[in-house]
Amino acid sequence: MFGLALKDIVEYGIFGVLLAMSIIALWAIIERVLFYRSIMLKSYNKKVELEVDLSKNLTLIATIGSNAPYVGLLGTVFGIILTFVQIGQSGVVDTGAIMTGLALALYATAGGLLVAIPFIVFYNFLLRQSEVLIAKWEALKEKD
Repeated sequence: MFGLALKDIVEYGIFGVLLAMSIIALWAIIERVLFYRSIMLKSYNKKVELEVDLSKNLTLIATIGSNAPYVGLLGTVFGIILTFVQIGQSGVVDTGAIMTGLALALYATAGGLLVAIPFIVFYNFLLRQSEVLIAKWEALKEKD
């Protein structure tokens, strides 16, 4: 009974953290896309100021994208531990229960990867957009 409640807490906790990470990263991506579309390159006199403004929230997106698999892996480890605890408490070796428990534990890793992959792709896209905007600013300054 205790193991089942703990398993639910771990499962929902890990997926809750992954959901929160996804919402935060999605907000940061939308904010960056809107900012990049509305930026006025002529208003920047120094390249450093432009670079600072362009790089805001990129670290947040990269951090979420790179750490989501670890959060999923943590959930998997907890799930495996709980599966072994339940097997140890029951005293019966049921391969079906073991495989079911391990398979369910792996959902957390899959969830972490599903969060990480698109956000790393978006991070790379935004980083490239940032580089393009800096190149356009440099070309603009050369004309002046």
